[in-house]
Amino acid sequence: MTLLLQPGPCRRSGEKMDSEPLVRITGVAKSYRRGSQLVPVLEDITFAIPSGEFLALMGPSGSGKSTLLNLIAGIDTVDSGSILIGGEEITGLSEQEMAAWRSMNVGFIFQFYNLIPVLTAFENVELPLLLTGLSRRERRSHVDTVLELVGLSDRMDHYPGQLSGGQQQRVAIARAIVTDPAIIVADEPTGDLDRVSAGDILLLLDRLVREFGKTVIMVTHDPRAAEKAHRVIHLEKGLLVTDPGFHDSHH
Repeated sequence: MTLLLQPGPCRRSGEKMDSEPLVRITGVAKSYRRGSQLVPVLEDITFAIPSGEFLALMGPSGSGKSTLLNLIAGIDTVDSGSILIGGEEITGLSEQEMAAWRSMNVGFIFQFYNLIPVLTAFENVELPLLLTGLSRRERRSHVDTVLELVGLSDRMDHYPGQLSGGQQQRVAIARAIVTDPAIIVADEPTGDLDRVSAGDILLLLDRLVREFGKTVIMVTHDPRAAEKAHRVIHLEKGLLVTDPGFHDSHH
């Protein structure tokens, strides 16, 4: 595992991406059982995400945004269809293989931070590294690096309850990137924040894409948040509805 602060490929306007996208979703469908009924959540979803893209998923509540995010992140499994990530078909992995794949490839950011209140900022960020073979010194080096990146080196010994919402979300971002994953999935990452803190978080996500070549997939209700993305995909009632006016309009 490389230390995170290695500048990644920067995506520029008009620049051709690698021919093979990082994420390729083909004909994906997902339903949930509600009592005796089968309720379709996603139907025949097909699209691709190039490496180094900042993508926003939008749509009304119940449109399937979070379900789609969870499928890409390997938290949930498809009923039918295919999800290739980095050329690897993740839809056929066992639970154990999926857990190992997730820990190597995906960083998670949630609306309500999901920090452990009895652990300091440092300890929260270190958690994913405890599953790796890194020594204590190497773990410390990784954690120091990402806390500096998110601007919280001076808060590493604080507990979540001693931090503002924006600071807690920055700790959560540090935890998401400490294993240097290629993909960051963010479910309403600014949904619980005031406008200034939300702006800081979006700038940080944008920096991860521009400077470190991360691919960010963000579910949001907020059009202001979506404006920071390279591309916006809209979902309605489990179907993709294109919005060509947004494509690459900001980058």
